[in-house]
Amino acid sequence: MSVPVAAPRPKLHAYIDIAVVVVVLAGTNLIAHFTTAWANIVTVPIAAFALLALMRKRGLGWAELGLSPRHWRRGTIYALGAVGIVLAAVAVGALLPITRPFFLADRYATISGALIASMIVIPLQTVIPEELAFRGVLHGTLDRVLGVRGLFAAGSLLFGLWHIASSMGLTSGNAGLAGLVGGGLVGRIAGIALAVAATAAAGVVFTWLRRRSGSLLAPIALHWSLNGAGALAAALVWHTALG
Repeated sequence: MSVPVAAPRPKLHAYIDIAVVVVVLAGTNLIAHFTTAWANIVTVPIAAFALLALMRKRGLGWAELGLSPRHWRRGTIYALGAVGIVLAAVAVGALLPITRPFFLADRYATISGALIASMIVIPLQTVIPEELAFRGVLHGTLDRVLGVRGLFAAGSLLFGLWHIASSMGLTSGNAGLAGLVGGGLVGRIAGIALAVAATAAAGVVFTWLRRRSGSLLAPIALHWSLNGAGALAAALVWHTALG
């Protein structure tokens, strides 16, 4: 009688791929935020495309990376729906007196600056590279060895932790947030914790869109609408407040 053969365990190289992606992302984050201004601009896009090329060479297919043309139509439908919901929510938030202060971010105090940020800086420096790295490369590597729960938990947690460095000065540049959590060291830590929790929660939604649509188009659109529309709304709130 033949002995039943156990299902093959995930190959070691799949775990190595995950480790490589996580280490590269951690190093990228440190270089981008704690070295030079130029590094802050170019490091994340370069790292994202380098990871894409490396993992393609390691065997990840275009569908695993969310880049298969077969899913473009479905991805576009989900993208349009996500953008519509966010634009409506941002408009309501910018109009309500209770939430308007949260739009008073110093870096978007001018309409011209917000337009440049929304249409150029945010998509090219933040949204596309981050989605390519997290919902593309990291998602594809995690999906090979983890179940759905593990994929959502690990991917979203790592996305939240990715934002620690970028949120260190969050309370000093946002009047609404500073009023909510206070100033000083305690307020700064609370602001970072809120940013990590919020971006981890956003990571869950981005991951859901990625799995549901099969395409990076949907999470890219949602990510841009949150950041880009938020920047434009902040500029308009500043403009009306000063006027």
